[in-house]
Amino acid sequence: MVTENEFLAEYKLSDYERPSVTADVAAFMIRSGEKTSYRKDPEHKLSLLLIRRGGHPYKGMWALPGGFMQSDETVEECALREIMEETSVRPVSIMSVGIFSQPGRDPRGWIISSAYVSIISEESVKQVACDDASDAQWFNVSFEEEEDGIFRLSLSYEDIVLNAVLAEKSASFGRTMFDIVDSGSLAFDHAAIIAAALMALRSAAKSFETVFDFLPDKFTLSALQKVQETIMNVSMLPANFRRMVSKYVEETGEYLRGDGHRPAMLFRRRKTPVK
Repeated sequence: MVTENEFLAEYKLSDYERPSVTADVAAFMIRSGEKTSYRKDPEHKLSLLLIRRGGHPYKGMWALPGGFMQSDETVEECALREIMEETSVRPVSIMSVGIFSQPGRDPRGWIISSAYVSIISEESVKQVACDDASDAQWFNVSFEEEEDGIFRLSLSYEDIVLNAVLAEKSASFGRTMFDIVDSGSLAFDHAAIIAAALMALRSAAKSFETVFDFLPDKFTLSALQKVQETIMNVSMLPANFRRMVSKYVEETGEYLRGDGHRPAMLFRRRKTPVK
C-alpha cells in the first residue's frame, strides 16, 4: 500500500504537458462629453482601455492589457499587475468573465487566459503606455446585436476604428461566450473576450449592483440614469427609472448646485436595498 508521501516522492509533474497562463482585463469607463447647455446633460460614452502591442505576435495591433502569470502570484494579482504595468491604471476591483482556452488562440503555444472586467472612474484615470505596450488609449464602444445571434463590436479612437463581428456560442450561468467571425484587427481572441465582458457587465447592471461603481459616493438620479442607459444601451423615461431605482438609493439631504438651473438632490447607495 503506497502512502501519500511515497506517491508524491515518485510523482513527476514534468510527465504532463502544462499550459502557460495569462490574465487579460477589459477595463471600462463612462466618459462625459462637454456640457454645451445647462438645460441638457452632457453626453456619456462607454469607453474601453486598449494597448497597442509593442512586440510580436500581433505587433502594432490593439489588444487588452494583460500578460503572463508569475509563480509567486494569483491570477487576479497578475491581472492587476499587468494592467498597472502597461497602462498605469489600477482598478479598485475586478470581476471574472471566464476562461479562454480555445486551441490555437495564441500562436506562441498552449496558452490559456483568465479574463476579467473592471470599472474605472473617470476622475482616477491617467494612462501611460508602459512595459511591452507601445501605446494605451480609451476607445469608444458600440456593441449591437443583429439577427441570428450575430453581434457587431465597434471600437473607435480618433481616426482608428476597429470593427469586429461575433456569433453567440453559448449562454449559461449569466455568462455569454462568442465565436469570432471577424476579429476587426484586434489581437488574439480579444474580440471574443471584450464581447463576453460587455455581456457580463450588462447582466450585472440589470440589478444596479454594477452601476454604482461608475459613480462618486454622492450622485444625482440623472447621472445614475445616464450610466445605466450607457451600459445597457437603452433609453428610459425618468419617471420609470426613478421607480425602478428607488429601493437602491437614499437621499443625502444635499444638493448639487450650478449656474442656470434648479439645484438637484444628491443621493447615495443604500447599504441594504429595500425589499
